[in-house]
Amino acid sequence: MKKNIAIIMGGYSSEYEISLKSGQVVYDSLDASKYNAFKIHIFKEKWVYVDGANAEFPIDKNDFSVTINHAKITFDCVFNAIHGSPGEDGFMQAYFKLLNMPHTSCDMYQAALTFNKRDCLSVLKPYGIKTAESFYLNFGDAIDENAIIAKVGLPCFVKANKAGSSFGVTKVHKKEDLKNAISVAFKEDDEIIIESFLDGTEVSVGVFNYNGETKVLPITEIVSENDFFDYEAKYLGKSQEITPARITKEEETKVNAIAKKVYEVLKMTGFSRSEYIFKNGEPHLLEVNTVPGLTKASIFPQQAKAAGISLEALFGNAIETSLKNHTLNVSKRGKL
Repeated sequence: MKKNIAIIMGGYSSEYEISLKSGQVVYDSLDASKYNAFKIHIFKEKWVYVDGANAEFPIDKNDFSVTINHAKITFDCVFNAIHGSPGEDGFMQAYFKLLNMPHTSCDMYQAALTFNKRDCLSVLKPYGIKTAESFYLNFGDAIDENAIIAKVGLPCFVKANKAGSSFGVTKVHKKEDLKNAISVAFKEDDEIIIESFLDGTEVSVGVFNYNGETKVLPITEIVSENDFFDYEAKYLGKSQEITPARITKEEETKVNAIAKKVYEVLKMTGFSRSEYIFKNGEPHLLEVNTVPGLTKASIFPQQAKAAGISLEALFGNAIETSLKNHTLNVSKRGKL
């Protein structure tokens, strides 16, 4: 019997358009002989199922069901394709946990932690994970430019703490540009992180559970035509994404081991894509994404292809893994 799969997409952040594209790729790629796929748009003003004719049917938030032609439809699993809030910061994960409904992303704690760049890096540092030098600001804090530059140097990156797709990120070369960059970041979030510039090769590493084992995908090297890997570079073709990365075997071994360690230390499930820059031959972690882009231009699908994994197999594995984990968790609770 085919399973009903709700593909949630959209969201409340600046990343909603990318999320809609990711969700559509998932919808188009699922094996129709195994799954009935439903596109669910999640926005602040509405949660709706959107059918093939673009007709909208409201989601009953009490049990995450939808009624179509007087027939109530429930879902066996949720495929999470929401980048940013509320799909990548723990809110949807908490909601589905309350409903006891399986979903393809990580648990709520891991989502909330990794979405907060400052907290995530702080948790990982005791495990020997190298990171850039950083300075934190909250909205309303006094801005001491001299203290910031003394800590992180120039150039530096000013980032919104809880945002993705490089929204709210500015590379600052001069002291007089710092306040404007901080203002840009605060438009995305009320917390920001200012990091030292790491001059080296940037790579992206995908990790997920595949057939019961933690699998590290082929590494992608990022070569941006812009000053850094910004929104244009990520989504508008202003970069080269080279898979496999042009790094030494030693560098590959190091970053693979660290990416796997990060995934396992954080007790991750679902997809993970972490970004690193090599400095003096050592990978330095920039951030961890738990709902990576799944569009055809996105890195994670490119890496899966390089590993010989089709989108149909990639997404099907995510669903079957979440269903299996859910069954195991239910069984464990029953034995307590």
